[in-house]
Formats: sequence, C-alpha cells, structure tokens
Amino acid sequence: MTSKCPTIIVLLLSLWSLAAAQEAARRNVVVPLADGGFVAFKSETAWSGGGSGSTASGSQIPLGEFRAQALVDDNRVIHRVLADPSGKYVFGYDLLIEAVAVSKTFTIAVAPLDSQIENKLLASGSKVQPGRIPTLPQAGEPEILDDGDSFALDLLVNQKTGVKIVDLVKVSFDRSNLWDDNPRNLPRDFTLDAVPLRVIDFRLLVDGNLVAAGKQGTKFAGSLIWCYLEGQGRFIFSLVPREGYDFQKVGIIEDKRIEFTVKGKHYEWLSSEPILPSGGSWNLWMLHDPTYLPFGSQEVRKQQKSRLEKWDDSIKAANNKAARMRDPLPSTYRKQTVNQEPDDDQESQKRFRVMVGAADRMENLWPK
Repeated sequence: MTSKCPTIIVLLLSLWSLAAAQEAARRNVVVPLADGGFVAFKSETAWSGGGSGSTASGSQIPLGEFRAQALVDDNRVIHRVLADPSGKYVFGYDLLIEAVAVSKTFTIAVAPLDSQIENKLLASGSKVQPGRIPTLPQAGEPEILDDGDSFALDLLVNQKTGVKIVDLVKVSFDRSNLWDDNPRNLPRDFTLDAVPLRVIDFRLLVDGNLVAAGKQGTKFAGSLIWCYLEGQGRFIFSLVPREGYDFQKVGIIEDKRIEFTVKGKHYEWLSSEPILPSGGSWNLWMLHDPTYLPFGSQEVRKQQKSRLEKWDDSIKAANNKAARMRDPLPSTYRKQTVNQEPDDDQESQKRFRVMVGAADRMENLWPK
C-alpha cells in the first residue's frame, strides 16, 4: 500500500478554536461507490510544525472537537463537511471519484465545496451558521490511485498552536482493506469488565507448596481469569458476580497475590506485577467447576475412547457372526489373530496437571 498526497493549498484559520477531544471526529466513515469499491474517511489532528503551541518536548495539547460527515450525490461526487459541537459548519470540500474495476484503480480529484450543497446546508442548519462555509481555494489536479492507496488533506490549521486537522482518505475494492471498523474501538459505557485482571510469571501454591510456575514472560489478562489443577477442577475469577453463574465471594486480591480456600485447601496464585493496575486489596468472586477437564487431556480422550470402544465392539460382533456363517467348522490349525489394544502408557496422550487462562466474557469459557 502506498500513500499519495495531492498538492493542496492549506486554508489557514487563525481563529479556529481547539476544545476537548471528540472520538466522533476520528471515527471511520466508509462510502460505497456506484462503480464498485469503497472510499473511507478518517479525520485526525496533527502538528503543523509551527505555531507558538508546539514545543521541543512534543507535549500534547487538547485535540479539536468537531463532527464530520460525507454526503453522496448522483454525479460521483462526495461532499465532505466538518462541523463544531454546536453544529456550526467549519469546513467543507468535494471529492470527485471514479472507480475503474478493470484496472483496479481510482481517479480522484478534490475541489471546493459545491455552492448548491453549501446553500442547502446553511439553510437547513438549526444553529447560527457562518455566511459561507470555509472550503478549498481551488480545485486540485486529478490523480490516479491504486487499490489500497491513501492520501491526506490538510484542512484547518491553528496558527497559534500549530495544530491542524487532517482528513485521511483511502480507497479500495475490498472493504476489509480499509481501516478497522471494529466496534471494540468505539466508545463504550464503563463497567468493571473494562478493568482487566492480569497475571505475569505466575506461581501457584497449595497449602504453601509450589505446584506450578509459568515460564519467564508468561502473561495473560482479561476481565475473567482462571486456573485448572488436575483433580481439583477449574477456578474462575471475576471482580463482579455473573448472572446465571454461581460465583461466590470467597477470594481476595492483594496486590500481586490471589488467595482463596476450597474444601480445606489454601491456594495462592502469585504474579510478578500487581494483578489490578491500581494495586491494593479487593474482594474477588470465584466460580469453582470441579468437573472441568481441559480439551485434549488424557481424561477427555479416555471418555471419547470409551464411547468409541462400545461402537467398535458392536462392529466386531457383527463381523464375527458373518465369519461363522461363512465358515461354521472350526479348525484346530487355524491361526488365531489377536487384536491388541495399545497401552495407554504407549500412546502419546497429553496430561495437563495445571493450566491457566483468561477471557473477556463468560461465553468464551467452556463449559458454562
């Protein structure tokens, strides 16, 4: 993938104000094209390299709060418009784009905002609007972009602070090649599920005796963490109870340690770093699943083998009956063939004495 930057005259608005950060300004807007393909827009703030606000140390300042949208008409023109939090339009421009599927290319050009669109936007705005919507002073020369190419447009620059708003534009015939639209990147309401439990370089003690230790660098984190001990089952931990599951408040987090007691045994799960970012001592909810067996373990394979053996016995009985019907007279000279089952010790079966893991949701843990 390449990045191309058309020659654009940057519009300087020295009175443009910067406020608190707004995620909506930086969310991706993906527009499908009539001739196939897609164009994606993403607005960001960046340093312009000047202004009294830029410092040698690269210290950050608040980002611009604004809202961006893309309006499509029937003439292969996309009208890109930015507004401030009150709904007042602060900038707009047109993107003329044509997708050529045969050559997997896009012909694009940028131009000032169409005056008819500008008038409609100003007339429909409920807030006090400017006399004109600031736009590009002139149109740019058409350029050809390959599939997956992107380019950047400098839209607004604050001369005092040296911060600018940049529109990033990317084209592709495959939507998956555009910027990630993962809903996980969108703002969410804060819950305790957003706070990960984290264990690094773990050690597991039972009644003060070390029973397992993770390799150097072993790290796992999630709103749910768990450990499995052979013969004891699985222990699942959460900062909160979970509806539909029998979690009990029987554990404690104390900085780098999880402690709990089950059936007279005292367990300590140690981490080389604090389990919660803030450290401290906290109550912990635990779900004990004594029947859990890791997938692929020796015990699970034995259960699967037992079911298969019953099926095999039925098949062997049918085969033996058919053989007797074909040759009913037994012979003392017949060589008997004995089917020898491989010994469990000779099979390459996995044996999991201790396992640890993490998940973000109960649905990702099995069984329920």
